[in-house]
Amino acid sequence: MKILMISALAILLCTTACKKNKSKQTVENPLPDAALKTKVLSSGLVFPWEIIYGPDQQLWITERGGKISRINPQTGAVTLLHTISEVVSNGEGGLLGMVMSPNFATNPWVYVVYDYGTGNNYREKVVRFTYANGALGAPLSIIDQIPASSIHNGSRLMISMDQKLFISTGDASNAANAQDKNSLSGKILRLNLDGSIPADNPNVNSPVWSFGHRNPQGLIQVGDKIYASEHGPNNDDEVNLILKGRNYGWPNVEGFCNLPAEKIFCAANDVVEPMFTWTPTIATSSLSYYNSDYIPQWKNSLLLLSLKGSKLTQLSLNATGDKITETKDFLVNQFGRLRAICQSPEGKLYITTSNGGDDKIIEIAK
Repeated sequence: MKILMISALAILLCTTACKKNKSKQTVENPLPDAALKTKVLSSGLVFPWEIIYGPDQQLWITERGGKISRINPQTGAVTLLHTISEVVSNGEGGLLGMVMSPNFATNPWVYVVYDYGTGNNYREKVVRFTYANGALGAPLSIIDQIPASSIHNGSRLMISMDQKLFISTGDASNAANAQDKNSLSGKILRLNLDGSIPADNPNVNSPVWSFGHRNPQGLIQVGDKIYASEHGPNNDDEVNLILKGRNYGWPNVEGFCNLPAEKIFCAANDVVEPMFTWTPTIATSSLSYYNSDYIPQWKNSLLLLSLKGSKLTQLSLNATGDKITETKDFLVNQFGRLRAICQSPEGKLYITTSNGGDDKIIEIAK
């Protein structure tokens, strides 16, 4: 067990004078910071890419080589559920993101995104499986022919509160495609859960929700806001607030609209600037949102994992969720490259490493 953080916060006492009518105002006392510990729950994995706390109280993971497994969060026991034989793991490609239907009891659907094929025919697709009798079956192709590459495949999946499937895609080594609205590369896509295109998407018969992305690997909704984390080149990793139909600048803009040419492009193309950037880059990966009393010091924060940075970063949000007010780093270089994060109903966190060969699931708890 490793102590992650011990920081006791004294309970503040606040009293207010009674008004003339004898009524009193009360202010809630803040909770003390939780003392957190980490432990290795499971090991021996090979590039786990996604982790979900499932409705069956089990952890569900993907591994880049094509495996989908379930992990008992009490014992760490790993049970292989399904192997997708079509997956081709080329460089950073392979079996990547996964998301489960919010109405799993009624619609036991599991969506995965993976790369397949070879050479110039290396492609990415999203497939929906149905979970029944302890197995995944009845595969249904949701979207196909997304360009793939050995790098920059994006591939985080998210189901929004209005029951739409969001898919992040990278530029697949062709930066110019990020600005091409007819390309599926360098985008955040939005589909109905059956793969059809929603009528209220920005452009008719197009799955494109936002464009100008380089390699977004974190995607999460908080209230009415959607956040994405994105890999920059050698500078300007980003966290973005994703807005309908908007341009995020790549490859013409790196980070904020600072350089003269960037300012011209931003003004002409209504570019959305990032909420936060990192230079040198940290290789931003999975995003989560934390608002549980279990770890009170992380309430109303985005939690971001990084690969090159090898850390968990807390991004504190303001009350309206449109600004990052403070950042703090945890687990720096303790477990190597960190890829995916999820939260239990109780408030515990589970993260995956991405070092290859003997990757681990790490539990963060009190």
